[in-house]
Amino acid sequence: MVIICNLHSGGMASSAMVTEHSQDNGRSTAPGQLIICHECDLLQREIALPPGRTALCANCGAKLYRTANRSIDHALALTLTAAIVFILANAYPIIGLQIQSTRNETSLLSAVHALWTQGMEIVAGLVFFTTFLVPLVQLGVMAHILLALKLGRTPAGFNGIMRILQHFYPWGMVEVFIIGVIVALVKLTHYGSLIPGIALWSLGILTLLLTAAASSFNIHDIWERVHPWPRQQGETLAAAAAGSLLSCHVCGLVSQGAPHGEEADCPRCSAPLHFRKPDSITRSWAFLSAAYILYIPANVLPIMKASSILGSQDDTIMSGVIYLWHSGSWDLALVVFTASILVPLMKLIALTLLLVTVQRRSVWQPLQRTRLYRIVELVGRWSMLDIYVVAILAALVQIGSLATVNAGPAALAFGAVVVLTMFAAMEFDPRLIWDPLQKEKPEHD
Repeated sequence: MVIICNLHSGGMASSAMVTEHSQDNGRSTAPGQLIICHECDLLQREIALPPGRTALCANCGAKLYRTANRSIDHALALTLTAAIVFILANAYPIIGLQIQSTRNETSLLSAVHALWTQGMEIVAGLVFFTTFLVPLVQLGVMAHILLALKLGRTPAGFNGIMRILQHFYPWGMVEVFIIGVIVALVKLTHYGSLIPGIALWSLGILTLLLTAAASSFNIHDIWERVHPWPRQQGETLAAAAAGSLLSCHVCGLVSQGAPHGEEADCPRCSAPLHFRKPDSITRSWAFLSAAYILYIPANVLPIMKASSILGSQDDTIMSGVIYLWHSGSWDLALVVFTASILVPLMKLIALTLLLVTVQRRSVWQPLQRTRLYRIVELVGRWSMLDIYVVAILAALVQIGSLATVNAGPAALAFGAVVVLTMFAAMEFDPRLIWDPLQKEKPEHD
């Protein structure tokens, strides 16, 4: 169900779509606060919403805020359950491999250790960060905040840890890792017998629990509970008319910018404020150019080196796709081809298109380009799939002269491509897409 509601932008009426998910005993949003879309910079007013509904920007359709549709108790229960399952997922083996009389088992941390001992320290650190450290920090921060709110206290270090939570969120990739494990299982079938471990099922459950916990942890509602902010006064409304407002990317508060373009901090959470991301285009081009350079060795060099008593074989990303296809796992072959070859290439092309059109101050299809930016941000993490496959294989297939699998040089190049394209997307400021459409651009942009 979609409801159209009126908001206001700089004194001019606009519309915001409100989507209904469910209703429960959550809190409703108090109307009247100003809010600025972080993707198109449209100034609007919050409206009172029933629990479980999401307000979308009237201009570009970006998510503005969502009212809580579950209680703090519900969110805390999901978070603590996810924390318990996280311990199980890392304390027990994911999979075991039986070759003749030899049996190997691997956990997530032992896969990281295997990459490290093979001289792939950077790749090992990337796997550790995205599949262990980030989920651990997310669960720890959420549990800390929710427990404090449950006890009626202000969470210690609230502003800082909320910023950490925001910066860490894009890098959590447990759901990608579990798909990587499934792909690795298919490749392992010709080596020997597979023994599923407790962690394999725990990782699948953890993926669902992390998604549910993150959905129930309503950041907008949490900020209002801990640091409620009064409605904007006359000077802030005057600043809105003058076009000199800044929106905090951490807590969402709209406040008046510093005079003459000077640096300012958010009055609620102390995060740095900016009209546009500093050097957005330059930084994005730098990361994107490096990703273009590394994309070639990532696909030409071997990502995995396998050896056995029958000989040795170097596998590139494409040869791995071909193997899956010929082995009858055409569905996984399509997944790997899409995530590891098609998605990185399309991300490079899409970011190039966005940067070129922004530099030329093009007014061509701003809404479609904004949606393209959202897709680039959404699919960025899925390119890590092949790195996780290599990590599992390198840890399990270490049977001396019978069979050995080691990570190849393409693993480092491919991991760098994934990280660089994600940084390029993060540095890109989508508000630059809409700037040429403004009749009068703010003085400090």
